[in-house]
Amino acid sequence: MRKNAGVTTSAADQRPVPAHPRPRLIATDLDGTLLRDDKSVSPRTVAALAAAEEAGIEVFFVTGRPARWMDVVSDHVHGHGLAICGNGAAVVDLHGGAGRHRFVKVRDMERTTALDVIGALRAAAPETAFAVERTGGIHHELAYPPMHLDPAVTIAPVEKLLAEDSDLADQPILKLLAHHGALSPDAFLALAREAVGPLAEVTRSSPTALLEISAPGVSKASTLALCCEERGIRPEEVVAFGDMPNDVEMLRWAGRSYAMGNAHPDVVAAASGRTVANNDDGVAVIVEQLIAEARA
Repeated sequence: MRKNAGVTTSAADQRPVPAHPRPRLIATDLDGTLLRDDKSVSPRTVAALAAAEEAGIEVFFVTGRPARWMDVVSDHVHGHGLAICGNGAAVVDLHGGAGRHRFVKVRDMERTTALDVIGALRAAAPETAFAVERTGGIHHELAYPPMHLDPAVTIAPVEKLLAEDSDLADQPILKLLAHHGALSPDAFLALAREAVGPLAEVTRSSPTALLEISAPGVSKASTLALCCEERGIRPEEVVAFGDMPNDVEMLRWAGRSYAMGNAHPDVVAAASGRTVANNDDGVAVIVEQLIAEARA
């Protein structure tokens, strides 16, 4: 066998054999990846996503965002209407537009696990402030900085927010958020992973020292794998895109993966390829190539 220009040829018949199977699913992060810095979806990207689905390639948005922040892409979900939100904690159907999503799958965190994680982090970094993301919205401590003008449903000490008799107790916990005002983002991530250990999955997607904490085993990668298994799609038939540490596991899992030109160094190390930055339509560049390959 010999390789030439991205294909492998057999010495017996010299017919080209694709180096990769035809993609059946594109999995893309949003912020810093599919979206430009102004949070818009460029016309070129819209056209590329539509062309992919016309070619029979499903597109999944896989994001750390909660479902209520998905309005920016809800017009582009096309046939299946599904997106993976909260770093894998929920699969939502976005049909109907902003504010009308439906939870299809929830991979929540146990209340006792959340309290154990908070105890471990408080011991390691006492100035940490917490928020609790539930299916009904975000609730946080007074010291936690509100993000993206997203008003809290409740502001109270996190132990009260997680109390067994709380009015919120019937809403599944999708993830915890932890913020530290003095530590650097990567230092806080390393410290938290050491302190929390196997209790939960700790990652980050923000440029600030804001961590996102999910139930053990819950990540973008593991929930994407479940969705693909339900569809009979193999990892090698998936192409993934990302830019931040919360994308690393997904990029390693997918058969082909691309770090954005603006990606964190850990993401560059995890991906099998690179594309240009989000502001230069890096996802669209690769998707157009994939479609050209599929038509060849």
